[in-house]
Amino acid sequence: MEQYVIRGGSELKGEVVIGGAKNAALGILAASIMTDEDVLIENIPNVNDINVMLEAIAHLGAKVDRIDEHNVRINASTISSYEVNDDYMRRIRASYYFIGSMLGKYKCAKVPLPGGCAIGARPIDQHIKGFEALNAKINISRGYLSTEAKALKGAHIYFDVVTVGATINVMMAACMAEGQTIIENAAREPHIVDVANFLNSMGAKIKGAGTDTIRIKGVSKLHGTQYTIIPDQIEAGTFMCMAAACRGDILIKNVIPKHLESITAKLLEMGNVVQEFDEAVRVIGAEHQRHTDVKTLPYPGFPTDMQPQITVALALAEGASIVTESVFENRFKYVDELGRMGADIRVERNVAVVDGIKRFSGTSISAPDLRAGAALVIAALQAEGVTHIDGIGFIKRGYEEFDKKIRALGGVIEYINDPNKSEYA
Repeated sequence: MEQYVIRGGSELKGEVVIGGAKNAALGILAASIMTDEDVLIENIPNVNDINVMLEAIAHLGAKVDRIDEHNVRINASTISSYEVNDDYMRRIRASYYFIGSMLGKYKCAKVPLPGGCAIGARPIDQHIKGFEALNAKINISRGYLSTEAKALKGAHIYFDVVTVGATINVMMAACMAEGQTIIENAAREPHIVDVANFLNSMGAKIKGAGTDTIRIKGVSKLHGTQYTIIPDQIEAGTFMCMAAACRGDILIKNVIPKHLESITAKLLEMGNVVQEFDEAVRVIGAEHQRHTDVKTLPYPGFPTDMQPQITVALALAEGASIVTESVFENRFKYVDELGRMGADIRVERNVAVVDGIKRFSGTSISAPDLRAGAALVIAALQAEGVTHIDGIGFIKRGYEEFDKKIRALGGVIEYINDPNKSEYA
C-alpha cells in the first residue's frame, strides 16, 4: 500500500517551483484533438490525471509524442474512434471535456460519465443544456453520454449556475459552430482563460474569457499551435498554506500573483507575511496567527480546491474560525482525519467551526480526495511525532513530486510501498 510517512516539526524554508496548471492542461489536452495539425503543448504537469488523459487521446488513435516530462506533441489526424474508452476515463472527471472537443470537430462523441474525486455531486446538466442549445442531440445510456449533430448552430446560452466544466466544454464545441455563440453567467477561473487562449492560438475567435460573458464566432477549421500552460494556482496556494501552518519561510516561484489574491488576502488577515514579486510570492508564517472566516466562491472568490489547506492553517490559529463551503457539499470528509490528529473542528452541513490548537499529533490517517490529501500532508508536517498517510494515489493525481519538493524545503517525508519498511515507523 502506498503511503507517505512524515515526521513533523522540521523547519520549512527555501524555494519551490510551481508546475503547469493541471485543470488548464486537462481542457487544453482535450482541445488539442480539434485540429489535424501538430500541436505542441509545453509546461504540462507530470501527474496521474494528465498521464491518463494522454493515454486516452492515444487510444482514440491520435499520435502522442511525449517529448519529455513537461512537453508533448499531439497530432489528431489519425483519430479513428469517437468513443472514449471507459477504462481510462472513469478515473478522472475530465472525460467530459472530450464531448465538447469531439462534438466541435467531428459533430459526434460517445464518452463515459466522469469519475474522479468523490467530493459531492457535480452534475453535467449545464453541459447538456449548452450542447442542446448548439443543436446537438444527447442520449445517456448504460453509463455513457452520446451526442451528435448534423451541424452545430451558434446560440445564446445562460448557465443556471456558474460552472467551470460546462463553460470550457460548451466553449470548445461553440468554436466550430456556425454563427455566434454567447455564453452568459460563465465561470471566470484562470484555467478557462488559458483554454480560451489556447483555442485562439489555433484560430478560434473567442472574446471575453475571464468575464461572465463569453462571445464566440464559429470557425470551420482550427490549425496547429505551440502553447505554454499557465502555472498551477492550487499547487501554489497549497505551498502558501504550508508555509503559514508550519511557520515556515517559502519562496514560491513560477506563479501569477494575481491568481492568488484571494488566498493571499486570507493569509494576511491571519497575520502572516506575504511578499509579491513579478512571478513569485514569499510566505512567512507568523508564530501567532489570528482566526478569520473563509467562504468558498467561484473565481475571483476563495477557491473550493483550497478550502482543506486553509482549514488546516486555521486549525492552528488562535480563536475560532468559520469555514463555509458553498461549492461542493462533501468537501469536509477530511475533518474526521484531522480530528484523529487532535484538531477541534465541528461540522454542520456546509459550515465548519474551527477552534485553534497549538499543534497536531502524528497518527495513521487516510486521504479521502486530492486536495484533502494535500491538506493532511500539511498537518502532518506540523504535527508532533510520525504520521502515516494512506490513499496518496489521490495526491499524485494533482501534485508532481510533492514529497520531493517538500524534502527540498527541509520537510521529513518518505514515500513507501511497504509500511513495515519506513525508517520513521
